[in-house]
Amino acid sequence: MNRILIAVVISLAIFAAGFIGGWAWRGDRAEAAVAVQEVAVVKQNLTAEQGARAEEHQRADTMAAIGARHEEDRAAAPAVADAVVADLRSGALRLRNDLAACHTDRLSQAAASAGQRDAAPDLGVTLAGPAVRIGRDADDQLRACQAVIAADRARPASHAAYP
Repeated sequence: MNRILIAVVISLAIFAAGFIGGWAWRGDRAEAAVAVQEVAVVKQNLTAEQGARAEEHQRADTMAAIGARHEEDRAAAPAVADAVVADLRSGALRLRNDLAACHTDRLSQAAASAGQRDAAPDLGVTLAGPAVRIGRDADDQLRACQAVIAADRARPASHAAYP
């Protein structure tokens, strides 16, 4: 009977060792599967982050280009106003007589002194430079603002909800 008892104990020990080994093997495979999934998620997050950073850098470059263009336009604005004044003085450009309508509160031409009558045409030339400069500055500012809005609205729909 001792032999049978020893055989049963050895059989139970072999069965228990197989059971414990199988359980450990199954646990290791499950942990490996979880680790593989976690690595895949980390890679996806890394790819998404790199894509977002690349898009952010591209947007920053676009905004910098818009800003540089705006500064160039601002720097060129005085030259344009000066060129308009020079063209008016040389006769290459002529003002319409709409400017006279802006001076309704002034004395009539008949009552004005001779100096004022002679200064009236020069007044239009004098006012044309600042008027052109103001208009050009406003146009440049508007163009830059529209470019910023257009660049901002060009974001892909997948990232539109994120600032």
